[in-house]
Amino acid sequence: MNILKLLDKLSDDSFFTQQTSRLESLTDISSFGKKAAVAALPLGLGSFMATSAKAETTTPDTGLAMKSALTDALQLALTLEYLEDEYYRIGLNTANLIPTADRTVFMQISKHEAAHVTFLKNTLNSLGTAPVAKPTFDFTAGGNFMPFNDYQQFLVLAQAFEDTGVRAYKGQAGNVMSNGAVLQAALQIHSVEARHASMVRRMRANKGWIELANGGNMPAATNAVYAGENVTVQAGFNTASAFGAAAGSAAYDEVLTGAEATAIASLFIV
Repeated sequence: MNILKLLDKLSDDSFFTQQTSRLESLTDISSFGKKAAVAALPLGLGSFMATSAKAETTTPDTGLAMKSALTDALQLALTLEYLEDEYYRIGLNTANLIPTADRTVFMQISKHEAAHVTFLKNTLNSLGTAPVAKPTFDFTAGGNFMPFNDYQQFLVLAQAFEDTGVRAYKGQAGNVMSNGAVLQAALQIHSVEARHASMVRRMRANKGWIELANGGNMPAATNAVYAGENVTVQAGFNTASAFGAAAGSAAYDEVLTGAEATAIASLFIV
């Protein structure tokens, strides 16, 4: 399957506007989700995993552990989506903050984040797990930022939040692979978050991708968001020696672990 066509299919926003209240409604797309996971793997590895999966057996304890990992990943994603959803909602409701020319962009991003929140809550309910309550947020991070008084600071945090979301979704991929439907949804959200991140970065006159350590023209307070992004060795191959450090690093985004993503979100939670 052409990976570009696959990613384009996975970025369809209409999926998230549907109210998913039962797990059965997710299973209709589980077959495609499994195919998507295999298609995204390097040539040969996909067939190996597909064959290996048939030979695996799942014990009750293993099944419980897989479900726990799945729901923990969804709860983390929901917390991050709560944060983004409220941030854009406040920004759009703050008079004279967002220039008229940019409001259309953030109105659309806000709709996406609200749809993601609804989807994740409904999915957790379908899995028999109560969604985590929305935290109380402090977008000043203890006085380090004033995003609703300064549009440039608003953009800085928007970039940081979107870049965090992109890395965090990648970091949880292994924890959601046990459910093909949820895996597909996570891929869909991930690609949309990446589009948000690229758009906001361009609005700040940055490149649409991340180069080296600090994510491009960002304050030190956001360093945790970009920690490890300067990696140039991938699967034993030194991309810097072939393409230069900047291009080699930018060619591969790094993940955030659950603990790292939680630590970043916690900076903005009271």
